[in-house]
Amino acid sequence: MKNPPRRSAFRPSQLLRAGLLAAAALCAAQAQADEGGMGFWLPGQIGTFAAVQNDPGWSWTFSGYHAYADSATRNQNKKGRVTNAQLSTPNDLLFIAPTYTFATPVAGAQAAISLTGLYGRTEVYANAATTTPKGKTRSDSSDDTRSGIGDLYPMATLKWNFGKHNYLAYATVGAPTGDYDVNRAANLGLNHWSYDAGGGYSYLDEKNGTEFSAVLGLTFNQKNPDTDYRNGTDAHLDISLSQFLNEDFHIGLVGYAYHQLENDDAPGLGKKNLKSQVAGLGPQAGYFFKVGQHKWYANLKAYDEFDAKNRTAGWNAWLSLFVPL
Repeated sequence: MKNPPRRSAFRPSQLLRAGLLAAAALCAAQAQADEGGMGFWLPGQIGTFAAVQNDPGWSWTFSGYHAYADSATRNQNKKGRVTNAQLSTPNDLLFIAPTYTFATPVAGAQAAISLTGLYGRTEVYANAATTTPKGKTRSDSSDDTRSGIGDLYPMATLKWNFGKHNYLAYATVGAPTGDYDVNRAANLGLNHWSYDAGGGYSYLDEKNGTEFSAVLGLTFNQKNPDTDYRNGTDAHLDISLSQFLNEDFHIGLVGYAYHQLENDDAPGLGKKNLKSQVAGLGPQAGYFFKVGQHKWYANLKAYDEFDAKNRTAGWNAWLSLFVPL
């Protein structure tokens, strides 16, 4: 946000605008957990074939992500003044993840390491309308848009295969390297370290063409040193169910559930419960196709969100391409 004008130039209309935007920010804060409404784990990022082993060597995964989410809140004070606020957050992100899969087993499992980076555009739009007890309404809005790079996410995985049954253990870290400005609403970095670990299972029957995957994890967050805000610990579950229609093409469903287990911790929050939750469900389609001597894989999936609490909710879509080298 820009610095406010000096007092000599601070007109009544600007005082009104500042008051309305402050009300919008307050209502938005009351409606969302996680600082800025954004947590470390992006629901839906792990899905189909989550625990299935890959060929040893290098591979790249490219994922395009588009999302639109919003929330609306209503606040009435003791004098009858009513403030209605709306917050919307469209995002367009590109994730790039080089991965190296080791040929030598580790504890009987296939080991791999990856590093995910992102570039994208995010927008935070806030609108507030205040109605006095006499019925007079005034409104104002703010819009902050930003393009740039996000945080880095190194990850290590272990995958075990027992015929149709596949198991996964993973650990990942969020390193605060992305674009961040404490004075702006639109940020691509979190400005704090995060740690996430969990496990998963994939059932893959190649004869009948049936696939099912589920990944469960926990996220722990450190404080943002610029704001003293710490996001609460959360749990997340990503699932996938699909059926192959031929050797290379499959369709199915994807879903996720996100639940915050611990309240946020920050100056001024008090004991108010800001634990957030959201669920998503939607279709998916995947296709294997040969390029040279390797088979590439493309997946398109979309989620419609519901059962949201203390966070924005809407819909999102992913288009991913897996490229083995």
